[in-house]
Amino acid sequence: QVQLVESGGGLVQPGGSLRLSCAASGFTFSSYAMSWYRQAPGKERELVARITKNGGQRNYADSVKGRFTISRDNAKNTVDLQMNSLKPEDTAVYYCNVKKYPYDYWGQGTQVTVSS
Repeated sequence: QVQLVESGGGLVQPGGSLRLSCAASGFTFSSYAMSWYRQAPGKERELVARITKNGGQRNYADSVKGRFTISRDNAKNTVDLQMNSLKPEDTAVYYCNVKKYPYDYWGQGTQVTVSS
């Protein structure tokens, strides 16, 4: 079965950096685009970044462009999110996602808190 396991969250000061990682299993990883979403308290879940199956195209939410970078390693079945210049408004639970028709699959999420 599809499994997505996120890691790397934590508490960081404004302006700091974190790197999130998602380990995928149970499907042919290299055949699917992968995404990172986030959900802040009281807000809807939103798309943060997406990467195509071969890594050739990456898309970002306007709020994170120039600060976040999504990458993948198809040999290791992992997708990472490098987050730089973090702001308090980046505080959220971050989720790894794969859309494998007809379902959306999610990890358990990892908490990122940006605070001084």
